[in-house]
Amino acid sequence: MARIQTINRETASAEVNATLDAVKAKLGKVPNLIATLAQAPVALNAYLGLSEGVTKGRLSAKQRESLALAIGQANNCQYCLSAHSLIAKGAGLNTEAIQAARKAEATDAVTEGLLTLAVKIVQQRGVLSDQDFIEAHLAGVDDGLILEVIAHVALNTLTNYTNHIAQTDIDFPVVTL
Repeated sequence: MARIQTINRETASAEVNATLDAVKAKLGKVPNLIATLAQAPVALNAYLGLSEGVTKGRLSAKQRESLALAIGQANNCQYCLSAHSLIAKGAGLNTEAIQAARKAEATDAVTEGLLTLAVKIVQQRGVLSDQDFIEAHLAGVDDGLILEVIAHVALNTLTNYTNHIAQTDIDFPVVTL
């Protein structure tokens, strides 16, 4: 059972309900994570804004989902691994690519470089050595992509930590850690 409950739509403000209606129109449902974030509209709006913002970068949907999987695995977030395993299929990743992404592996050097960098950022709390930076560049990850990866780490860490603390009920096909 969740420690922080999803928002009660009957008592939520009109503004929060309008935001959740927009999420439902886009996704077909309001995932428990989003309904939990709605307990604090500032957190919900921050999540939605950053989530939308990162889609406008240079990374493909497959790369973004691979990052979510690698970061979710690094942070041991079962909710996000479950959600993004399903979403990744919709983005065109097969079962093998999903499993590989969870291990920060990919079939192309740039994507693998992105995943490796993201996991290092998570595990090293954002402190990269000069060698880490050089390795990212050698994999084809330029400075702009490094900054995009940081944005994805921030976004996914927000959701991973929310799920850990809230103990969000998983409303996707459950994936084991």
